[in-house]
Amino acid sequence: QVQLAESGGGLEQPGGSLRLSCVASGSIFRINSMGWYRQAPGKQRDLVAVMTTGSSTNYADSVKGRFTISRDNAKNTVYLQMNSLKPEDTAVYYCYAQIVLSRNRSPNNYWGQGTQVTVSS
Repeated sequence: QVQLAESGGGLEQPGGSLRLSCVASGSIFRINSMGWYRQAPGKQRDLVAVMTTGSSTNYADSVKGRFTISRDNAKNTVYLQMNSLKPEDTAVYYCYAQIVLSRNRSPNNYWGQGTQVTVSS
């Protein structure tokens, strides 16, 4: 059983910063990509940032230059440093990981339970 546990959400003022963390635990052979999606009320879940094992990254245009994704592969952990926060960043942020459970098996996609980020004065 694989679990993704997020932390670090909360209420922040516009222009402020927050750091999200997500730890993957369980019987894991390899993690391919890890990243973050977000979903605002009444909207679909959208990509925020993702990083592969080889450290290549992909960011949503709306967060480029403000958010930074990083990984600690030894700890099966992904981080999202969010700076210059805007009210439109308000959403539930979900951790995502593509995980291989054992050699010669296909990867599966896993999601965290979500953490609320609210940007408001």
